[in-house]
Amino acid sequence: MRVHILASGSTGNAVYFQLGKTKFLLDAGISARRIEQGLAEVGVRAGDLDGVLITHEHEDHIKGLDVLIRRHEIPVYTRPRTWEGIKCRDRLPAYCCKELPMAFNMGGVRVEAFNISHDAADPVGFVFRYGRQKWVMATDLGCITPEVEQAMKDADVMVLESNHDPQMLSQGPYPPFLKQRIRGKQGHLSNYDAGQLLCRIPWQKPVQVFLAHLSRQNNAPALAEQTVANIISKRGWKPGEDIILHRTYPDMTTSWVSGKTNSYR
Repeated sequence: MRVHILASGSTGNAVYFQLGKTKFLLDAGISARRIEQGLAEVGVRAGDLDGVLITHEHEDHIKGLDVLIRRHEIPVYTRPRTWEGIKCRDRLPAYCCKELPMAFNMGGVRVEAFNISHDAADPVGFVFRYGRQKWVMATDLGCITPEVEQAMKDADVMVLESNHDPQMLSQGPYPPFLKQRIRGKQGHLSNYDAGQLLCRIPWQKPVQVFLAHLSRQNNAPALAEQTVANIISKRGWKPGEDIILHRTYPDMTTSWVSGKTNSYR
């Protein structure tokens, strides 16, 4: 079982999961070439993927989808309204375009979609169950709903949004309307929000948390980790023991395999 964050941030997102023999990609928001190279670095061929799951139709989540799917003819799953917003759909092989149910089996993995609040057509997060393992993908969260909290409960591995530092966003170069969008209930979680969320979720065992979808202009990996660690420490959790935090990057792969973490270009 392993996770490789090929790229994560406001410029592009792609995450590879392998649970047992089932291999799949979450989002394809970087070029097909970068996806292929990133997978090759961890010993995986793009053509061996069992599927690609798309959270929503924004460019930083589908940029490489067109070329990747036409080249390798991989099944792609997303919600019907999301498909309507994906302009390249007409160029993809029809048999590759699958409508995402709220739950289905992909190989030996149970895939469960859950609704999230974001300014897209029908955005979702994902829960993956394999044996006793529960892995969660939860980014682009404008706000935390009871459904989101329930999805995260007792996860073993989580890719969680920690998009921005509120002070950096306020003082940064973005125009006021964009700052308001990011802060809004259909925008993105701040480092503070991510930390507070982790404190509210009941954990029965140590959890691996990848702090993801960081803004290049309004955040930094070290700052996100420090902020979240400080918050959970004040609530009695032990960073590195109860909750193991991992940094992610827009241009490096962060990997977790059997408890080992590596970042490399």
